[in-house]
Amino acid sequence: MGLREQLGAALKEAMKARDQKRTGTLRLVLAALKERDIAGRTAESRAGISDDEILSLLAKLIKQREDSIALYEKGGRPELAAAEKGEIAVIREYLPKQMDADEAKAAIAVVIAELGAASMRTWAR
Repeated sequence: MGLREQLGAALKEAMKARDQKRTGTLRLVLAALKERDIAGRTAESRAGISDDEILSLLAKLIKQREDSIALYEKGGRPELAAAEKGEIAVIREYLPKQMDADEAKAAIAVVIAELGAASMRTWAR
């Protein structure tokens, strides 16, 4: 099941569960997705955007909400900032799990060991 189908199924589940916040967030995501699909249409292709482009769109939506949170907190509107944080939590469910700092350091150490690099200079050659 592709990401587009997952989002559609999640919207149906949220509507059945009468979860208004989740339903609203998923509707916003699907509306942005549809807008991106329409913008990407050509005379030859009516296909929607790929899953990679959907992931990019989700990351963009999260960034927009993070910017809004900063403005709401600066403006003394914690209730609006909390709503945006809730939307971010829903959107993040559809993004791949990000590495934490320790996992990233471990992965980097493995690559350095595989390359046998002692420094950046060694690697650049």
